[in-house]
Amino acid sequence: MNAESRHIARRAATVGGATLVSRMLGFVRDLITAFTLGAGLFADAFFVAFRIPNLLRSLFAEGSLTMAFIPAFSRVRAEEGEERAREMARAVLAWLVSILTAITLLAMYFAPELTGLIAPGFERNPELHATTASLLRICFPYIIFISGVGLCMGVLNALDHFFAPAFAPCILNIGFISFALVGWHFELNVAYCLAWGVLASGLGQWLFQQPYLRRLGFSWRGPWRWFDPAVLRMGRLMLPSVFGSGVYQLNLLLGTLLASFLPVGSISYLYYADRLVQFPVGVFGLAVSTAALPSLSRLCAEGTPEEFLSVIRSSLRLSLTISLPAMAGLVALSEPLIALLFGRGAFGPEAIRATSHALMAYGLGLPAIALVRPLVGAFYALEDTRTPVLVATLCVAVNILLGWALMQQLAHVGLALAVSLASCVNVTLLSLLLRRRLGAWPMCLSTWLKCGAPSLVIGLLAWGSSGTRLVWLLLIPLWAVLYFLLARRLGLDEARMLVDALARRVRRRG
Repeated sequence: MNAESRHIARRAATVGGATLVSRMLGFVRDLITAFTLGAGLFADAFFVAFRIPNLLRSLFAEGSLTMAFIPAFSRVRAEEGEERAREMARAVLAWLVSILTAITLLAMYFAPELTGLIAPGFERNPELHATTASLLRICFPYIIFISGVGLCMGVLNALDHFFAPAFAPCILNIGFISFALVGWHFELNVAYCLAWGVLASGLGQWLFQQPYLRRLGFSWRGPWRWFDPAVLRMGRLMLPSVFGSGVYQLNLLLGTLLASFLPVGSISYLYYADRLVQFPVGVFGLAVSTAALPSLSRLCAEGTPEEFLSVIRSSLRLSLTISLPAMAGLVALSEPLIALLFGRGAFGPEAIRATSHALMAYGLGLPAIALVRPLVGAFYALEDTRTPVLVATLCVAVNILLGWALMQQLAHVGLALAVSLASCVNVTLLSLLLRRRLGAWPMCLSTWLKCGAPSLVIGLLAWGSSGTRLVWLLLIPLWAVLYFLLARRLGLDEARMLVDALARRVRRRG
């Protein structure tokens, strides 16, 4: 295990630790949202309204913007100096605000038509359609603030700071919680309160980044130019990659479109299930890819293919080390988890059962979802955005066909299963094409075996405990310890690296 891989593991531990806090707050947020909003008409309307700007967030803020910006910023910084890189970042912000403001104004004006495009089944229910359009007008400006946060993330990550961008989503969760409780307490419409909470949280996330940027000597005030050559080069890389980097979110959006033809509540079941799947993906899958991209960009620029391949393999092993046992746990404990987190207030037994089935279907694809982003990041570091786009296009078509076919018999569960299967196709094709590019497989079969065997063991043990009253919850730390012990016994270095990095971080904070 080389020094670069250990450095990535330490970065991933930093990002993962901050994201863990955010995801825990996210569970509180979802619990309170389920309690105050339930899974009815207003819940479906809000989740569709929020999903549209949230999709753009995934595409711009956490997707193609950051992944295209970091290599370009790092190259300018290395070749032309610090001040020149800052000029480039200011120009990117100017373009972002201008383009997204125009898109936001158009989206607010055409909100009914946009709602009909995303959820055509809502047109059969005029009240649901009108409510969704109204909520969309409130939520949509969020994309301006959160894309600015994504740009801050790119600058901070390129300057080797990872904590603030990873912690920023806590602001969104706090906003959700606060506005939902205020609406419930004063007997207001909770869906509308949440929509305003989304907008306020976006501004809060932007403001949270600024002290960290100033501490590193960066300021948004200073010279810049509209037609900066580095920005134009970045834009050419970014435009096609918008689609390629956000294929999972696009598949979720298409699932929402198809679910709008299913009974009321189906969209909400898929939303709550996806929130649970996003916990391990966000804590470790996103953390690993975020930590690896600066290293991959630098190694590619330096022309060191062997180290480049080594970093890719280490990143994928780190992702798989967490995602496979997480899949086993989510599938085995789906129903008690949903019941514990959401089973109260307006969220009744039928919603618990339906959501747990969706969670099992989403959970089966969790390893593939976690592995996609590091693979796409490898292509971006090679300045190849065409390949991920072509693969993503095929996978979206696979998702649509499978979703339509499976929903006929499995309803919303079929849509979740289609997303998982499409993600598996995505990972397989990207791995094959990267092998052709690098001359070697990005991941060895032995890694799957070393992660899969202990994951199967703890999955079976967790499933055996799922019928007990809260005992299953107390046993989760035991299953985690058992997994890492078995993985280390099988020779999985990444298990040891993650434990050591997290322990070091805890001692430093202490």
